[in-house]
Order: sequence, then C-alpha cells, then structure tokens
Amino acid sequence: MPIEPRSDATTAAAALADIKPPLTAQQAHTEATRCLYCYDAPCIKACPTGIDVPTFIHKIATGNVTGAARTILEANVLGGSCARVCPTQVLCEGACVMLDLARRPIDIGRLQRHATDHAAALGLHLLPAPAARHGRRVAVVGAGTAGLGCAAEVAPLGYDVTVFERRPEGGGLNTYGIAIYKMRPEVSVAEVRAIERLGVGCRYGVESGPDLSGTDLLRDHDAVFIGIGLGSAKRLGIPGEDLPEVVDALGFIESIHTRPAHEVPVGRRVAGLGGGNTAIDAATQARRLGAEEVTIVYRRGPDVMPAYPFERDLAKADGVTFLCDTLPVAVEGRDGHVVALTLARTAVEDGRVTIVPGSEWRLPCDLVLEAIGQRKQTTLLERSFPGIALDAEGRALHDPVTMGTNLPRVFVGGDAANGGREVVNAGAEGKKAARGIHATLTGERIVGPLQPS
Repeated sequence: MPIEPRSDATTAAAALADIKPPLTAQQAHTEATRCLYCYDAPCIKACPTGIDVPTFIHKIATGNVTGAARTILEANVLGGSCARVCPTQVLCEGACVMLDLARRPIDIGRLQRHATDHAAALGLHLLPAPAARHGRRVAVVGAGTAGLGCAAEVAPLGYDVTVFERRPEGGGLNTYGIAIYKMRPEVSVAEVRAIERLGVGCRYGVESGPDLSGTDLLRDHDAVFIGIGLGSAKRLGIPGEDLPEVVDALGFIESIHTRPAHEVPVGRRVAGLGGGNTAIDAATQARRLGAEEVTIVYRRGPDVMPAYPFERDLAKADGVTFLCDTLPVAVEGRDGHVVALTLARTAVEDGRVTIVPGSEWRLPCDLVLEAIGQRKQTTLLERSFPGIALDAEGRALHDPVTMGTNLPRVFVGGDAANGGREVVNAGAEGKKAARGIHATLTGERIVGPLQPS
C-alpha cells in the first residue's frame, strides 16, 4: 500500500517544535554571568569562524544584547543558523574551561541564538555598510553556506557580487536540509535577505553547467568562488531499491520544509539506512510525524558511527531503534510497494565490511530512508572549470589559507573543497576565500580574528 500522512496540523506542529527552546531574557542573563570571560579563550579557537565568544557573552551579561549580536554577525554572518545547527558540544562548548573545572559548560549556542534572535526580532541591520564600489566583480556559484559566507565578506569591500543558485531560494542545507525541529527555514531565508541588503545580487534558478560555465564567469568577473556543495544521494545497488517508498533522506527532510508537515507521507514502519547525522535527522522526523516504529540500520558498530553521540541520544529518546553491524541486502515489495527489508549481519575483516553467511532475516517496513552519503560533483566541476585540480576523492585542491585553486582567480569552499563538513566550516571557508580574493586582486590582506585551518 502507498504510504500516507500520519499526523494532523496540530500534532505535527507540536512534534516538530524546537528541541532547544530560546532562552528568556532572565535565563540568558543568568547563563551569561556564569562565563569566566577567559582572556585566551579556547572557545574562540574552537569556532571555525572565530567568533569572540567571551565578548558577546559579556555584552549579554551587561544588558547590551544588540552589541552581542553585532559581535557575532561581524564574525559569522550566519550566526543565527549556526547557533541552532552547530555541534557546539564538540566545538565551542566542548572547549569551555568549565569542563576542566568539572562544571557544566556555558550554553554558548543558546546565548548566541538569544542575541541573533533579538536582532532579527527588532529588524536591526548590523552588518557593515558596503564601501564605495570600485568596479571589480566577483561571481559566487552556489547560495549555500560557503557561498553566502564569501559574498557577505567580500561585498562590503566594494565588490559587485552576484550569486548564482539553481534552487528558487538561497541558504542551501540551512533552508532545505536541516531537521525542522532544529531550525526552521525562515531563519535561513532571513539571513539571505540580510546579505542581499549588502548589495549582493542573487540570481535563482541558474545552474552551473547547463546555464553558465566557468569560462563565461571568468570573462565577466574578476574572480569566481565555487560553493556548489555535494550532488545526488548514493544508492546501495540492491534488488528492490527502485520501489517508490525507497527515498533519499535529504529529500524526505526537504519535503517537510517545502510543504505542510502534516501532508508529508510517512510510513507506519520506517527504516533509515546510514549512520550519519542525516540518517538521525530523517529517522527522528519520521518518528515525530507519526511513524510507529523507526529503525536505523548501520553496517558497522556503534563505536564508529559518524553521527554525534548527542544526536543518537536524541533519536533514542524519541523511540528510534538502532541495528548496528547490519546491512540491507534487498528491498522486498508487494504489488509495487515496499513491505520489508532483507538484512544480514556483518563482520569487519581487515577494515572491510563482510556479510556473515546465513545471517539474513526480514525487517517489515513500508518506508526506507537512504542516508548513505552524497556523491561529489566531480563531473560538474571538471566540465564547468576545465583543468581544475581534484584529489582522489573528487574535492577541489586548494590553498588552505586563501582557498585559491590551481586555476587563476578561481576559489573554492564548502563541500566542494572539504567533502562535506559542518555548516560552520563551510561558512568559515567562504570567509577565507573572500579574503583570498581580496588579497589576490588588490595585494591587501584583510586583518581579522579568523585563523587558517
């Protein structure tokens, strides 16, 4: 049977509410006063964008929330998104000196959200005013985190910046691919509008390759930044994988962002394939939208599962079951629809996953969410920018300080450069690339707290 929605508007809204509600003014003040305001703060070093964490927290403690937001946004234009989606437990909060004192780390992420939400609620425009235009032009391919980070850093320096994006809206994964209980797309879209107010032009519905080439971009611009992200989802290549209820997990998440959540079809029994954070997000959203049983299937052991432990704990708290050391070998269908997965136990021999003979069994399910990774956009890079140097994994080779590639005036950042790291890493690389572009075109170096990775 085809799957159908399993919640109404009220239950869906409640199920997908914030997992970390915003702090009240009193809560934020109390939390901010716990900070030791370290001089040589490890939290700053742990932040890829170099936000001056003690300074913005001190401003909250002294009632200057607008100043706190300004400090954040000057370092990270996507500070509102990052406050919600960054793995702060392993970045700034993971480096907090309170942990050395056997105390709870400062809740940096929620304080950052408190400040940026304050600025957004009041409609404050805290980004630096653009300098006088000097005529140099920069093209940014991709309006994801890396592209927006680059555009927001280079536009105030007087460059005419145009961002080319294939989707109808900017923001990349922040708009389309983050679990909605972590962040709603309106937050990301508001950040895009703020960057556009810097004079950045965004052309939507324009795709690199079919609609524009690197040659054309370099002819019409002084520099080009590539921030195209990752490509299509990988497939397992098993029998039955073409059935309609075997879907890409990111596509499932996007459907919740682009239509009313209570209209999204969800199976009664859902299987999520993969051990990363996307698998966790999709499985948890399915559970919250009414799936009665949700099982994550991962081919290796729990000790090497790429998803962060706190993400796994969240899923378990919602009732998601984990099957590790298990591999799908076939999707069973009946009357053209999914009814079960055939699974097998696995073992690791010399680092390779092998199937244990005779260990197959059947897991009933009616929706399969695949989250086993995305392909690099190697072909697109090579066709759009002939001669660009790639590594064995299909990532663009680049200078780690300037983000420049082997092609003159061509820079890169985000997934195309790092293969798929965190949102904040992509933003930091876009920012570094903007500095690299400016230094290359003018010989002037931008001075700031951002450190090369």
